[in-house]
Amino acid sequence: MPTAILHEVQQLNNVSDHLDTLAEEHPLVEEALLTISGSVRNTATVLEVLVAMKLAMVPGLDPASA
Repeated sequence: MPTAILHEVQQLNNVSDHLDTLAEEHPLVEEALLTISGSVRNTATVLEVLVAMKLAMVPGLDPASA
């Protein structure tokens, strides 16, 4: 399960990167795209921290192997 969630974290980071690229290409909506990109990246970070915290609470489970 944690591996699937961490895969989604990576997907969210990829979306954020793509939005950053689009922002550079479309100056008229640059600010909005950068705002959305930041929000997506922040969501990915929160999700990743949540997984790390929950894994730390599971006895005998090595978070590095998730």
